[in-house]
Amino acid sequence: MTGTRRVRPGGGSRPAGRRAQILRLAADLFHRHGYHQVSMTEVAGGLGITAPALYRHFRGKPELLHQVVGGGLDALAAALAPVRGTAELCAALSTVAIEQRPLGTLWQRDARLLPPGRRAGLRRELRADVRLMAGLLRADRPGIPPADAELLCWSALSVYGGLSNHSFAPPRRRFELLLREIGTALLAVSFTGAADRPPVLAGPVADRPGERREELLAAAVRLFHERGFDNVSTGRLGAAVGMAGPSVYHHFDSKAALLAAALERSRERLRQEVGHALDGAAAADAALAAGLRAYIGFARRHGHYLGAMLSETERLAPADRKAAVDFRRDFLRTWVGLLRQVRPGYDAAEARIRVHSMFALVNDGVRNRPHSERADLADCLERMARAVLGL
Repeated sequence: MTGTRRVRPGGGSRPAGRRAQILRLAADLFHRHGYHQVSMTEVAGGLGITAPALYRHFRGKPELLHQVVGGGLDALAAALAPVRGTAELCAALSTVAIEQRPLGTLWQRDARLLPPGRRAGLRRELRADVRLMAGLLRADRPGIPPADAELLCWSALSVYGGLSNHSFAPPRRRFELLLREIGTALLAVSFTGAADRPPVLAGPVADRPGERREELLAAAVRLFHERGFDNVSTGRLGAAVGMAGPSVYHHFDSKAALLAAALERSRERLRQEVGHALDGAAAADAALAAGLRAYIGFARRHGHYLGAMLSETERLAPADRKAAVDFRRDFLRTWVGLLRQVRPGYDAAEARIRVHSMFALVNDGVRNRPHSERADLADCLERMARAVLGL
């Protein structure tokens, strides 16, 4: 590895000594607090060294993030290298998910903040891993179309990466067995006969009071999700809706207030659309089915909303962050409760892991091109989500 590009180790080698300690600590800090919330001084202090000593290993925080994410991908590649068949594949992915738990969050939330060239290089590495996985799957399922195999493999990475979003876990052995079971069920899904189901478009926001405010909220969600809160200026926000940057302050007191309002609007829409579907069914199994379709529909229309909710919540002021976290916990608790009614054999830990995995699968699936452009995407996502939930 160098400061400008990464050389992927061929045998799963690991950096030695102090460098390895830095990477482990940085991965944990970035995962728990977010890239922009962690300073190089904090990383150095966590190891009892000075900031200049840290800079002897890494020239800056972007390089440190690049190497942290790249190290997780190296571990994935090393685990996949000896795999033969989908059973071994699920076992390898389970091990990586447990041992490289921050990787999912680092990839989805923080890697997008890297310079475009470095981000593209890491994605090329991940694409190579997916091609390898898809080849193993097609060897076991010779009739599966290549595009279907790749969609299943990307989805498997989302499911296993979704473990980054929570900290609880059963005992290691049970955890591995559960993850293998989920992965095996997912990779067995067939898309044969999947129906084309175009997304229902949201109604226009024009010609109503506060139109410009609504436009700003929508633009903010998209830009914050794509670029990160700290990388979006008021000038860029204003330009996205055809106004001068300072004019943003006519509608919001600060960029932080705009973020808080945008995420609050996201929660309102999610509560209204999906909560209504969950509450409108008479039985738990019907509620899960209706809620799943509603969530997939919401995700297809509002992928940026979900992305920003996951990636930018830590940038909120404490009171706003608490409201966002409380909503997420309540939303998760509802789904876990319904799943346990339908599957009484699941304890709380298993149900939570399955629900987290389902959300990760859908949230990533609506944004992962070119598969996100499939006409039958909604049906494919529903089939995979049901497999992950054990339905």
